[in-house]
Amino acid sequence: MLPPQPLHMDYVVAAANLFAQTYGITGTRDREAIVELLCQVQVPEFTPKSGVRIHISDQELQNANASVDDSRLEELKSSLPSPQQLHDFRMFPIDFEKDDDTNFHMDFIVAASNLRAENYDIPPADRHKSKLIAGKIIPAIATTTAAVVGLVCLELYKVIQGHKRLESYKNGFLNLALPFFGFSDPICCPKNKYYNTEWTLWDRFEVQGIQPDGQEMTLREFLAYFKKEYKLEITMLSQGVSMLYSFFMQPAKLKERHDQPMTEIVTRVSKKKIGRHVKALVFELCCNDDSGEDTEVPYVRYTIR
Repeated sequence: MLPPQPLHMDYVVAAANLFAQTYGITGTRDREAIVELLCQVQVPEFTPKSGVRIHISDQELQNANASVDDSRLEELKSSLPSPQQLHDFRMFPIDFEKDDDTNFHMDFIVAASNLRAENYDIPPADRHKSKLIAGKIIPAIATTTAAVVGLVCLELYKVIQGHKRLESYKNGFLNLALPFFGFSDPICCPKNKYYNTEWTLWDRFEVQGIQPDGQEMTLREFLAYFKKEYKLEITMLSQGVSMLYSFFMQPAKLKERHDQPMTEIVTRVSKKKIGRHVKALVFELCCNDDSGEDTEVPYVRYTIR
């Protein structure tokens, strides 16, 4: 076994003692005893997982998270301890204090930041420099961040009170170093229109996927619904990166999908199960109006539960 590196040991000692404090366990500064414990730890050899897909966009990551396997959720749920098992369990919060050299706070920050710097070939920072940086973060949280949160809450009050006029709301700009506080009227979001209906990015079509008879809407019924209710002919329909319907689709495939429930089409095309925790799906539409012209429309929130 290689001799322990001082920076690595600093990290292990500080992290272990901080964990111990949160669980009410007495820590130790005996580095030799910690080294003995570490020598007994069997670290399994790292083997990369096969079939791992790296998501290259936020949309792919969102679609992957939306299709969590129900069996995996149940497995995680069953592994949680019951409330009765935790009735006397307590954790203790730790308040950060940079000027106490005995509490392991700065020890952990210095070790963790320098290990990360080592990974990226960045020059390390000594304890004094790390303490100066940490000292600047705390005042920022107590001043600028607090001021921003306060301004946001003032706008939330207006939302809760039901103010509809755009002029009732304000954008806020502040610089506490000057000091400077400025307010301006927000810019109205772009408006689109189909027929005589105006819409913005905040609007959507609300479609109840489950019909009064308990049956789910099929693709044929979905297309007919928009034709009847909004006089819109759907030319393309997608969910995430999955194309569910298009006017140029092969007739055999279109005939097969026409009478399938929407969720079944989504599952087959995306090759992912829809979890029981999913209440609604988001569909994107391309539509023609009754004159055959392409028109922009909001997205669809398709409620399934």
